[in-house]
Amino acid sequence: MLKWMRVKNLALVAFGEMEFGSSFNVVTGETGAGKSVIMSAVGLLLGARADKTFIRIGEERCEVSGEFFPDSAALEALKDILEEGCISLSEDGSLLVRRIITPSSSRNIINDSPVSLQTLRKIGSLLVDSHSAHESRYLFDPAVQKNMVDRFGHHEEELAAVRSLWDELAAIRRAKEAFAATLPSAEEHFRLKRDAEEISNAAVRSGEDEELEEKHLLASNAKSIIETALYCADSLSECDDSIADRIGQIRRTLSDLEKFDPVHGAKFLSAIEEISALVNDLSSDLSAHADNVEMDEGEFRAMEERLGVLQTMKRRYGPTLEDVLAHYQAISEKIDAYENAEEKRQKFLQKEKETEHLLMEKCAVLTEARKKAASGIADAVTAELKKLGFLRSAFAVELAAASPSADGADKVEFLFSANPGVPPMPLRDVASSGETSRVMLAVKTVLADADNIPILIFDEIDANIGGETAICVGRQIGSLAKKKQILCISHLPQVASFAGTHFMVTKQTDGEKTISNVTKLEGKARNQEIARMLGGGKEALTHASAMLDMNKE
Repeated sequence: MLKWMRVKNLALVAFGEMEFGSSFNVVTGETGAGKSVIMSAVGLLLGARADKTFIRIGEERCEVSGEFFPDSAALEALKDILEEGCISLSEDGSLLVRRIITPSSSRNIINDSPVSLQTLRKIGSLLVDSHSAHESRYLFDPAVQKNMVDRFGHHEEELAAVRSLWDELAAIRRAKEAFAATLPSAEEHFRLKRDAEEISNAAVRSGEDEELEEKHLLASNAKSIIETALYCADSLSECDDSIADRIGQIRRTLSDLEKFDPVHGAKFLSAIEEISALVNDLSSDLSAHADNVEMDEGEFRAMEERLGVLQTMKRRYGPTLEDVLAHYQAISEKIDAYENAEEKRQKFLQKEKETEHLLMEKCAVLTEARKKAASGIADAVTAELKKLGFLRSAFAVELAAASPSADGADKVEFLFSANPGVPPMPLRDVASSGETSRVMLAVKTVLADADNIPILIFDEIDANIGGETAICVGRQIGSLAKKKQILCISHLPQVASFAGTHFMVTKQTDGEKTISNVTKLEGKARNQEIARMLGGGKEALTHASAMLDMNKE
């Protein structure tokens, strides 16, 4: 339920606070007093778009806040959205929603966590179902009617199966279209074959250019490498006064030191022995390296020719050999697509046909479920309409075949007749605004048992009715409020008298500023408001008192 709502600087409301009851809450007031502002405030809590025109004139910002207490079923439905938005419930299990609107921005906060408008709307759609008199055409929309049948029948599983296959079919069709769009022409196929043959003949290998460039650098400087290596090896151990000779002299001198300083002498001799071994090893390695460097002119020319081929490949299809190989892979796939186009087209067609068949099977399952639900909702709505004064009306739900879509292969139409002997016709063609409101109330009452949305809002759903019919509507909303929390804006005393919690909106002006106030009515004050709605006067007060006594919960 929505426990309370606070409004500050929203349109005509400077400040207002409403603590709602758990069942039937009604808002009344003179025309133009600002009742619509209350509905705008609730809409903001549910994710309605806001702009600077919402801000009360002369103020810098407006704020709307409210605290929702979802029941267990609503919490289960909200679980994924809350986790995705990193929103934690408060200790008492509530969701505190705040909207702060300035001329340049709008902030949305749930339990101290900033959220997007889209997240707020998702949460709102699972907490509140609203309807207003000026949106009566909403009930005429076949898509809405279909959704109502599915909600009544709990067709989530059947719809999920259909939508999954519809998405799969759409993906196959996109892939088929993409294949056709990227298929090369005969001229392009010829060019691709020529390029592929050139790359294939070049037998390009990843990293080959780097290996060859390293060998080429070595081969092109072979003479200098040999001379340098031999000179260094000779200086280390072969020539007169080589480093090896000098180390030998040092070793002999250290042997004399060892006689006088055994501890340090032994340590120094061990170190010089290691140095001598390293010098000899280095000299041997340099000599061996000089022997291994070859200067085969034929091999050198072949290496340069291969580097030229690789440079050509990189220039045409590169800039790197990896790019050349990737290009070869890509054009090979295009060549394969061209040369096997008919086979691939047939595979697409076969997969598309198989998926279409599966889709139609799942659509048929959904259709059967809808037929059963249509019969049930028609009977239930007819029963509710009798309670609303349509004692001999007829309501039916007609299903007709339609092109397959993500929502199945059915067209749903609500049929209605208010008079006996008149066959039911599409609701949009025969229902007056007052009749539509009552049909909507009947449908909402039936759906109240079918879904988990805990709060219903009726914004002047009782427009264009009166008398005994108004009493029926009030009684029915009161009955519905035993299962759902109801927020209702009404101009009818017959409806307002059934409410458990009553708010009145009034407007005051001092000639310069206009302010709307919201007051919770109890006792004598409520009696006076019902009397005002009845037309005022002593008789109205008596009538109001009797009406409230009769309709007490």
